[in-house]
Amino acid sequence: MSLSRKRKKELRKLQKQANTLWETQQVLVGEAANVAKEAGRQLGHYNRERVMPVINDTYSHYAAPYVTKAAKVSRTVLNDKVVPAAGAVVGSAMSVWDAANDTRARVAAGRGFAAPDVAKYSKKADKYGKDAAKKIAKKISVVAPEPKKRMGAGSVIALILGAATAAGVIYAAWQTLRADDELWVADDPLSAPDA
Repeated sequence: MSLSRKRKKELRKLQKQANTLWETQQVLVGEAANVAKEAGRQLGHYNRERVMPVINDTYSHYAAPYVTKAAKVSRTVLNDKVVPAAGAVVGSAMSVWDAANDTRARVAAGRGFAAPDVAKYSKKADKYGKDAAKKIAKKISVVAPEPKKRMGAGSVIALILGAATAAGVIYAAWQTLRADDELWVADDPLSAPDA
């Protein structure tokens, strides 16, 4: 089936319009990409100039004190609890290792197995444990413990006033409960006089 000249002409015209539309859309998509790129750049500037300062200020005002406190507490726990415990464990392991080496050396020297001297190995284990704990504590920076607060003048005055108050209460109780016969009431109920 062949097309008439009129139909061919109409189809060419339609194809030309479609190609023009396609080219226009390509230009439009390119311009939209440029606009999107510029919008992203402007958003980055806005983020750096407006949003990040507010976030940093809010963080430093609200969250930073808690983060600092948590870091200090975790450092204290690490230095006061974990490091000494790890030192003791490492020291014990080293003492067991040294005891095994001593036994191996004794067996190699032909002295064989003998009943172990418990006191000797106990002393060695304590010594190696302390040495290992000291070495580990030296290698890891230990935060100096905060100095203990001394009692101030207010605390001393409060203690003296508390002691004086306690002495006053004890004296008042003693005065109330002392054995004065005329202060006590007889245990027998009073009977009516005989008539």
